[in-house]
Order: sequence, then C-alpha cells, then structure tokens
Amino acid sequence: MVIGYWRPARPGLLALSILMALLAALPGQSQAKETLIWLVRDFPPLNIFYGPLRGQGAIDRLIPELIAQMPEYNHQIMHVNRARGTQMLQDPEVFACDPTLLWTEERAKHILFSIPTYATPSNGVTINQKDHALFAPFVSEDGRLDLAQVLNSRKIKIGIVAERSYGPVIDNVLHQYPQDNLVLHYGNAAVGSMLQMERAGRFEAFISYWPEARFHAQQQSVPLNELEFYPVKDVPKYQFAHIGCSNSEQGQRAMDMINREMRVLRSTRLIGFYAQWMAKREEYLQDAKTFFADQ
Repeated sequence: MVIGYWRPARPGLLALSILMALLAALPGQSQAKETLIWLVRDFPPLNIFYGPLRGQGAIDRLIPELIAQMPEYNHQIMHVNRARGTQMLQDPEVFACDPTLLWTEERAKHILFSIPTYATPSNGVTINQKDHALFAPFVSEDGRLDLAQVLNSRKIKIGIVAERSYGPVIDNVLHQYPQDNLVLHYGNAAVGSMLQMERAGRFEAFISYWPEARFHAQQQSVPLNELEFYPVKDVPKYQFAHIGCSNSEQGQRAMDMINREMRVLRSTRLIGFYAQWMAKREEYLQDAKTFFADQ
C-alpha cells in the first residue's frame, strides 16, 4: 500500500500559483492575439504613400479608427502592389484584409467580401488634351467613350494596372476585345507612372479613377486642363468598393467584426474622408445620402 502525504504549500508558492491561475483565466491571456495584416497599396486619394500628403488619404484615415474597434487582434499594415495583394489574399497560410477591393465573381471564389464600404466615381479613360481628335470618333454625344470600339480600331494603346478590376463593364471589354494594344503595369505607384508614360508618348490613354489621375497630375505639376477624362459607355456613375479578407475561419471572424463596425463608419466617417478629394464635393455628398439606403 502506498500512502501519500499532503504537505501545505509554502505561502509564497501558494500565492504565485493562485496568481498564475487568475492570469490564465483572463480573456486574451491564454493565447497570443492573432495578427491581421492590412494590405494597402499606393492608391491616392485612398492611400497615399509619398509626398507632403502622405498618410492623409481616405483609407489612411479610416484604418486607425477601424483598428481601434478591433482590439482582439494585433494589426500590421503592409504596403503591396495589386498583384502581390491578390496573391496574399488567396494564400491559405496568410491572414489578411484589403480595404479597397471591387467585387468580382472570380475574386469571390477565393476572397470574403464585406458589405459595400464606399462609393467612388467610376473608372474611365484619361487622355492628353492634345490627342482629343484621335478619340473624338469614339465619343458619344453625352461624352462617353466607346472603349470596345477604341480597342477594335487597333490604333490606340491604353495603359492598365495588372490584376486590377475596373468594374464588370470595363473588365468584360478588356477581356473580350484585342489585347495587343493594352500595356500592363505591374509596379508600385502604377497610375502615377502611367501618367508619366502617357505624356512621354508610350501610349495614348490609361484607365483609372478620375480622382486618382487628378491627384497624380497635381503631384507632378501637370495642368489639369492638359488632361481629359472620359467616362466609359454603359458604366454607372459610381462603383462600390468593399473590404476583402482571407477566405478562412480567421477571415470570417474578422469579417463579422468589420461588417459590424463599417455599418457605422462608412456613413459617419468614410464618406467625409473621401468627399474632401472630390472635384465636385457637394454633388458627391448629396449623392452619398442614398448610397446605403437599401442596405
């Protein structure tokens, strides 16, 4: 027969044991916080990486407020280009979110999307004013450019950002019509670089948001009256963007929190952050009253 003997613990050891048990019971103490990576790219006026306005973009200002509402995570902000960001969101080993994504059917196969978070004037085509006559045959009476006919003409080269979605109408045109006159840009600061390339004669136009092209023109001291922006035929006035996260259990938990917070922040904060960059600010604020009315 084995007989065990109970011995009282030393007071100091007993106190330490109790303290450790209490700490283990506290929320968040039993395991380290997960790290959520925010994938951001040089995408003015949403994210601004360079110059005197660095960090003052609409999403630059939103992210700290959203992070403050998600203390369950450690947060890391990582600068990427569009191609790298897409690759990381589709990597099952990465836990990340991108705050500036357009929804597409192909992306939705691999990425979780939030509720709509902001509306931007839709993508269009920016040209040099001196090339107006070259594009005139493709412009309708209401000032919209027939992008399909431009590509079919095979006379005009157009710059685009690799892996970027421009919305369903423009994406379909870019995929269905001749590709030989498209110039893909894979690097950082893509739209700023394409503006320089266009002015150097590498191509005649590029596709982007007008607020984005306008920002880069101002940063490069390009007079705005030397540029023309054409909305594209059949493209709506505004496009809605989302936050996209890794399609995993981690991503779904984060997305539940993001949707909860963005139902408030998108109207109370983000609309104002973005409106300050609009050439027609009052018109945008008036339109914004109906952006989320049916949601």
